[in-house]
Amino acid sequence: MKLRVSFGIFGRGVAMGMADIVPGVSGGTIAMITGIYERLVRGISNLGFAKVRDESGETRRKLKKIDLDLFVPLVIGIAIAIILMSNVILYLLDHQPSPTYAFFFAVILTSAFVFLRQKGVLTFFNGIYVIVGFLATFALVNSGVLELGHEPYIIFFAGMVAVCAMILPGISGALILLFLGQYEYMLDALRSLSWLDIVLFITGAVIGLLAFSRLLNHLLKNYRNSTIAFLIGLMLGALKLPYDNIAITSTNLLPVLIAAAAGFLLIAIMELELRSRKRKA
Repeated sequence: MKLRVSFGIFGRGVAMGMADIVPGVSGGTIAMITGIYERLVRGISNLGFAKVRDESGETRRKLKKIDLDLFVPLVIGIAIAIILMSNVILYLLDHQPSPTYAFFFAVILTSAFVFLRQKGVLTFFNGIYVIVGFLATFALVNSGVLELGHEPYIIFFAGMVAVCAMILPGISGALILLFLGQYEYMLDALRSLSWLDIVLFITGAVIGLLAFSRLLNHLLKNYRNSTIAFLIGLMLGALKLPYDNIAITSTNLLPVLIAAAAGFLLIAIMELELRSRKRKA
């Protein structure tokens, strides 16, 4: 049973890694869709040291318990997807952009409505948070690309910002890298194994992730429904990017509709499976 659970988490990691490669799609969205989002944020925020008293009464720092059952298969899945699947995703974006973006458009839209149906999420005041989140992401998608160069401190900063976006449903880390002018540069760094750029990016990502996850965990713990409503707004606002890409690249409507239907059915099946498990529990 434990192996089956681990394999399921590994699969989620693969899906998150693939999503993070696509501009406009967030790994955080996949985490929400597959039911591990809050556990993931809580696990990341708990990374670090805690002060404890030993038998002599002295205070010392002790490493907090790490959710290895989550992180080991998830990180392996994300890493494999980013390393091995980046060329596949880029091929699809180059040769079948409309169906690829249509699939993710349907996945995000259907997921947003699934989350809106959760008890206590859709209220008048939470509706305001949905609108604010929508406008924030919509404005970001409309922003032009910054030309910041590729100095080491820029790569470090890009890692910090992009990884925060990666754990936010709706805001894509790849989209942030596009906005900062680092997307293609970092993909080339991965392909060519430019270790200096990779290490700088990962270092910035780790620091940003540890700092931001604590804030997000606090919000989910104390203001869960309002935070979920805001995250749903982020997801809906991000739909502009896949929609624009579909509109620009679409020459045949049938593959777009088929891909969108596949995305809708995927989330519908996952939701039915989740409800079935809850009833059995």
